[in-house]
Order: sequence, then structure tokens, then C-alpha cells
Amino acid sequence: MNSGLSKFWYKLTHWEYWPFGVLYFPVYFYFTWLIIRCRSFFFFTAANPKIDFGGMLGERKKEIFDLIPQHYLPQFSLISAGDLGAADKAAKTLKFPLICKPDIGERGNLVEVIDSTDALNNYVSKCPVPFLMQEFVEYPIELGVFYIKIPGQEKGRITSIVQKDFLHVIGDGTSCIKKLLEQSTRAILQLDFDHPRFTEKLKTVPQKGEKVVVEPIGNHCRGTQFMDQTRQITPALNEAFNTLADEIEGFYFGRFDLRCASFADLERLENFKILELNGAGAEPGHIYQPGFSLWKGYQSILWHLNQLAKVSRANHKKGVKYWTFREGITKMQAIKAYNRIAQKK
Repeated sequence: MNSGLSKFWYKLTHWEYWPFGVLYFPVYFYFTWLIIRCRSFFFFTAANPKIDFGGMLGERKKEIFDLIPQHYLPQFSLISAGDLGAADKAAKTLKFPLICKPDIGERGNLVEVIDSTDALNNYVSKCPVPFLMQEFVEYPIELGVFYIKIPGQEKGRITSIVQKDFLHVIGDGTSCIKKLLEQSTRAILQLDFDHPRFTEKLKTVPQKGEKVVVEPIGNHCRGTQFMDQTRQITPALNEAFNTLADEIEGFYFGRFDLRCASFADLERLENFKILELNGAGAEPGHIYQPGFSLWKGYQSILWHLNQLAKVSRANHKKGVKYWTFREGITKMQAIKAYNRIAQKK
């Protein structure tokens, strides 16, 4: 079997690699039922009243950060497209390495770890949209914690935890990183070996037993392996996230992407930072663990969508308006136009 056919077969038999539109095609039918049930095409806009579009698409990360108490966040700065002066000034405060990512963005597009002035200059020159420069958080554990609270109920709960295992290699003392990566199906399928940020790293020969993280961006489409840690949900962790969510006005449904020192620290809301907060468009990331059943994956997706509708209807009954059809279509058109700009590299 040639390599191209082998890659195709591996993707076909491992649903975590299926294109979003293919995986979610059956889900659209259930979503249509929820639209009918809620009597609104854009019912989800009521899920998180303080987040634009409910957090389904096109929300600004800076505006969401403004809702979160600052001590839970890394230091960050919003930079206008092409503003090299502001970027250089922010870098002096944040220090290298740092993260750059579009203020509006998804699925890892234009997200990079920047470790030098030259790399920053290159990023500013190619990023066509406003972006956040964000402190690089050193805590060792990166998680996606899904939280839901039905409006009117006293408490919410965590429904999913995914831990992110960044694309890495273990050195054998003789092989370069590129050769080691070529032995990994995940790396071959998802890593852009020709990207300039890998030019020098791929030539490096790690020592025997040395672990080298190749792609430090915790996104599934960047080679990160998602590991189901839902078993780590405890009453103490639920209580911690109830406390956390109560401090974020108008937030009821979504996923916290964060880094922490340990689960024990997270239960005490200590030694952690929120990297992003995703709203109505968030997925329960634990389903992407290799080997997770497709059927169970669909069950989880549909259950979370049902909860999204419950949250939205509950807020609607309390007076939160659903976006009108015209408002929703206008927003979708704006997102489409923005994506055409953001995806020009």
C-alpha cells in the first residue's frame, strides 16, 4: 500500500481525523430539530448573553477576556494588524516566549509561539487581522474543561475534561527530530514539515530518552493528542468551577481552555490560568481521544447540543432575546468575510 493510500485509509478508519463537515453532517439534522423546538434559527445566541453570538462563531477573545477576573488570565495585549511598534512594546512587557493568535479565530489558524524579535516581526508582517499577544503560561497540564449551568438553577457542573498531549518525540540518541516524526502517523498527517518555525528544530538530534515537544500549540489539528480525563471530575472540582463561572457575568455554557500545575491546585482555583473561554460553539474535547467510540462521540455531541438548547430556552424565558434571522445572517456574512481575510497567509 503506497503512503498516500495508507494515510487515506488511516484517516478513514480513525474518525478523529474526519473533516468537521463530514463528522458533523448527521448532527445537522438534530440541530434542525432544536431550531424547530426553540422556534429560532439562532436560539444559541441566548446561551451566553454577554458573549457575541453566544460564542458560537466570530466572537472576540479580547471581549471575552474582559468578562473574566484578570487574576485568572495570563497577561495579554491586543495589537492592531500590522502595528509593529505596539507589538514590540508589548513584547518587552510579556517577554519571550509568548503566544500570538487572532482576536477572532478558531482551530489554531495563525496561532504561534513566538520566541524572538525576528519571529515577532515576521508574524506581524503576515497576520492580516488584529491579534492578541499573550504571556506563555508555563504550567505543565493543559486542559479543556466543559461547564454547563442551567439558568435558574443554583449550581452547574463539569461535563467533560480533556487533557492535551502535545506532539512530541522521544530521542534515541542518533536520529534527528524529523526522522523521529516520520515514524509517527499523527505527525505525518498533521504537521507542516515545511513551516519555517520547524526549520532548525527538525535537524536537532535529541539525547536518548529526551522528550522534545515539537508543536506547543494545544490544538487537535496541530497534532495534539486529546486524552479523556472526565474521570477527574470531583465534587470539589465542580464546586471550584461553580465559583469560577459565577464570577463571569452571563456565562452558562462552554469550555475553559486552561493550564494548571495539578488537578489538586485546580480544585482550589490556584496555580492556573485561563487561556481561552469558548461559548456555544465549544466541543466536549474528550471525545477525540484515540479509540473513543464514534457512537459515544455522537451521543456526547448531541447531549451537549440538547443542553445548549435548554440553557438558551431558560435564558429566553428570563427575557434574553434570540437574535433575529436578519441579525444572524448578517453576522454569518461578516464571519465569512473576515475568514477570507484571516486565511490569507
